Amino acid sequence: MRLLLLTSAALLLGTASAKPIVVGSKLDPEAQILGQIIVLTLRNAGLEVTDRTNLGDTGVNRRAILAGEIDVYPEYTGNAVYLFPQAKIGAKDAGNPGRIYALARQLDARNGITWLRPANVNNTWVIAVPRALATAQKLGSVTDLARYLKAGGRFKIAGSPEFFNRPDTMPAFEKVYGFKLRADQKLVLAGATPPQTQQAAAGGTSGVNAAMAYGTDGTLAALNMVALSDPKGAQAVYQPAPIIRTSVLRENPRIEALLNKTFAGLTQPALRRLNAQVALEGRTARNVAEAYLKSRGLIR
Repeated sequence: MRLLLLTSAALLLGTASAKPIVVGSKLDPEAQILGQIIVLTLRNAGLEVTDRTNLGDTGVNRRAILAGEIDVYPEYTGNAVYLFPQAKIGAKDAGNPGRIYALARQLDARNGITWLRPANVNNTWVIAVPRALATAQKLGSVTDLARYLKAGGRFKIAGSPEFFNRPDTMPAFEKVYGFKLRADQKLVLAGATPPQTQQAAAGGTSGVNAAMAYGTDGTLAALNMVALSDPKGAQAVYQPAPIIRTSVLRENPRIEALLNKTFAGLTQPALRRLNAQVALEGRTARNVAEAYLKSRGLIR
């Protein structure tokens, strides 16, 4: 009996001393939805979770996970190009979903971070323009945009500082397609999300007629915007995946199976619908994530 009581006490102490899993995310609607999917999945499994989603941009979340301030957040495989510049990842690898995931997982292992299985979704960076402009100027790809720019076409694009400053985003489009935007052709909006930049372009705010966008944005069709294709592969494949501190995963090994199962069911059309519910219907990321997980039987 005494042994049973001691064992029970030890279990209670162990539960009490267990640290909560701290979940972060970036600022855009999709990142917040994915962050809430992680939060709700872990809580449903009985794990204690601290919600720090909507934390900041890629750099903020990256510094936080390396410092141990957060334990897990949704990241994109294509960001390996940005996160590991010393690896000099080429376009062939960055454009191959399996290869870029394997590289991200391998390169981050030395940092004590484990990449779990990504969703079969490509949320790559794209340039979007109003359908009226695309139709009038025959713009269907970034190749067409480069032609339009070289002919002196009027162009002003709204985006976040990250979109304009990271070498693998707008500068990559410029390098691969052979054009260079002037300062007056950019509207830099601190903390801007794709729905905000697309709304600016759709409404012609401050002369804007183009926007940074993601491949899974649910606002593009609703705002009558066209995402220009990237035939030369300037952008990497961006599959969302939970990344977690390896030490935390060792302490809670069941997290891997839980999140792998949850992310495996995500598809491009499904994620567009979820994004639209936040961006267009005004629902919260938590509400959208909860409804999705319950509809899939993933949480109670």
